[in-house]
Amino acid sequence: MEWKTDWGLRARMGLTMFLLFALYLIFIAVLTAYFGNLLFAAVMLGAFSIVQFFFSDKLALRSMGAKTVSEAEYPKLHAQVARLSQQADLPKPTVAVADNRTPNAFATGRSKGSSAVCVTTGLLGTLDDDELEGVLAHELAHIKNRDVAVMTVASFLSTIAFLIVRWGWLFGGRGRNQAPLIVAIVVSLLVWVVSFLLIRALSRYREYAADRGAAAITGNPAALATALMKISGRMDQIPTEDLREQAEMNAFFIIPISKGFIGKLASTHPPTESRIEALRELQREMEQ
Repeated sequence: MEWKTDWGLRARMGLTMFLLFALYLIFIAVLTAYFGNLLFAAVMLGAFSIVQFFFSDKLALRSMGAKTVSEAEYPKLHAQVARLSQQADLPKPTVAVADNRTPNAFATGRSKGSSAVCVTTGLLGTLDDDELEGVLAHELAHIKNRDVAVMTVASFLSTIAFLIVRWGWLFGGRGRNQAPLIVAIVVSLLVWVVSFLLIRALSRYREYAADRGAAAITGNPAALATALMKISGRMDQIPTEDLREQAEMNAFFIIPISKGFIGKLASTHPPTESRIEALRELQREMEQ
């Protein structure tokens, strides 16, 4: 398959960023009223944004307990990533492995040149070579589509809003005039909810785009479909406490953690069955 620009994905990214930017302006205005100083609000948000943007890859890997591995440690994995990166016309990303029995993978990094692909030991023990290449190609498609950078920027506002809500409830009950604090908390809560829903909607669409990208890179949609079935089946067998520890990484995983009502309500991914059917349709088109 030939790699094609996904204008649907670009349009959704553009719309999401525009709406988040509008929310950002409102948010800045409320923070200015709350803190009484525009410079302080701007410095606070700027510091958070710099840390999140430039260190998101390291923070993501650390949160999963992953470590960068050398070619001597994982020669086969490095060879697969190098070959697929060349097919995708991408610089080879950093390769990392997390010692975790949950079969999963994710990509992180602010740009194509500073990206990383991480797989778990559970994934390496679950998939065969073709299936693993399908998953790796899916993560490379995220990098090629700049999904990681966009999702990092998009989630920044939501994170700040959530922190203000939390800090406001914890430390805001001591002053005389509570009106500015209450307004800040309410607006922050609304910003968090709206940005949460926008980011989830964008995240679900980008998974379909990455699946199509993986099919274009490998020319084998059926392998990724089989991988998704295997991973989904194994995820149902992982203890709930193990899944809960990784819930914050849902948006980046190849298969999300979706156990329980909250997990399904806040899903960052479309149903696995829908993704598998779309991949099978791609396979049928290629065979014809």
